[in-house]
Amino acid sequence: MLTAVVGINWGDEGKGRMVDLLSSHYDMVIRYQGGNNAGHTVINERGKFILNLLPSGILRDETVNVMGPGMVIDLEHLTGEMEKLREKGIEITPRHLVISDRATVCMPYHKMMDILEEERLGGKAYGSTRRGIAPVYADKYMKKTVRMGDLMHPESLRAHLKDLCQWKNLTVAGGYNHESVDPDEMYAWLEKYGFPLRDYVKDTTQYLTKAVDEGKSIMFEAQLGALRDIDFGIYPYTSSSSTIAAYAPIGAGIPAKRLDNVVGIMKAYSSCVGAGPFTCEMFGAEAEALREAGGEYGAATGRPRRVGGFDVVASRYGCLVQGATEIALTKLDVLSYLDRIPVVTHYDVNGKQVDYFPTGDELECAKPVVEYLPGWHTDISACRSFDDLPKEAQDYVNFIAESTNTHIKYVSVGAGRDEYFEM
Repeated sequence: MLTAVVGINWGDEGKGRMVDLLSSHYDMVIRYQGGNNAGHTVINERGKFILNLLPSGILRDETVNVMGPGMVIDLEHLTGEMEKLREKGIEITPRHLVISDRATVCMPYHKMMDILEEERLGGKAYGSTRRGIAPVYADKYMKKTVRMGDLMHPESLRAHLKDLCQWKNLTVAGGYNHESVDPDEMYAWLEKYGFPLRDYVKDTTQYLTKAVDEGKSIMFEAQLGALRDIDFGIYPYTSSSSTIAAYAPIGAGIPAKRLDNVVGIMKAYSSCVGAGPFTCEMFGAEAEALREAGGEYGAATGRPRRVGGFDVVASRYGCLVQGATEIALTKLDVLSYLDRIPVVTHYDVNGKQVDYFPTGDELECAKPVVEYLPGWHTDISACRSFDDLPKEAQDYVNFIAESTNTHIKYVSVGAGRDEYFEM
């Protein structure tokens, strides 16, 4: 069984929590794209964990975790993340973790360039996390990066790094008028943070092809959501990688394999970190109340998330492009404080009511058409079946399923590993 767990909306849907829950049924969990520009928060019997780079299956001793070639890896951040987990008793060895030799290294100068460009843009900034993601992906497609496999060959790596820094300084020193990048400093950084990880590096194409042929069950874990995809998201306010389920086998290193199942993660309301159009957005006291109820602050950055009512238009589009075969609806319990629950059923685009998700200028000018559904105003965190829910909560879940044309299989009513039920 090859299953992708992906975000339906703007990210922060609760994928880490669901991967942690579902990973007990899988032999392997694979991150196939992105870097440390987003975080997955997992709460279990061992405590609370925020994972930026490591697959969420790392919290299960028996699960093998893979960081695929579609990822960009900040080695310093990864080292720190591994150390924090070990301090909490999580074992991480080459038996538990495999890193693709084709994965790209996010260098310190990528983070520097990310910051320089966001500051240059000023009020037109894209809302980057300033973790170097866009610059490193740009360099990847320019074919001017260090890959994890390069760490195995120190002498050629040193020469390659010298060429990279000479090229990079044309922009850093020439364009941004910043201090030049020193290749010796970059090599020392790789020695400190990269060389200790060499035992984890493998050819994931061979490794995972063998695993699939042996009948291993594999879960692919996405970062962010459909609306942050570089091709299908709210461009240019997107990530720089493909967050779409169809990319999972490619980003993992096994492009010839096909998915059997796609679990789409979708919040019972909407949230968004960063800039860009967010049609359903709430403001003022109404937004602050929802943000506090849901703890809506970025796991990677700590930034307050923008929040809004459930967006039917955006969610239906996200389910479509992800090819979701089933849905996990998260954070239903957060809405328990509301007397009535706002939902965006359509968009108003230049005076015309539409039910499709627009792009470009149409999306920028879209206004929400809001309806309200009755709230249940009672704690539902102890509910362990659909029948346990108040009628108003049942009606809300049914409304979401019908309006997005999806099958909701899982409903989360709390942050704990056991606070959910299956439909």
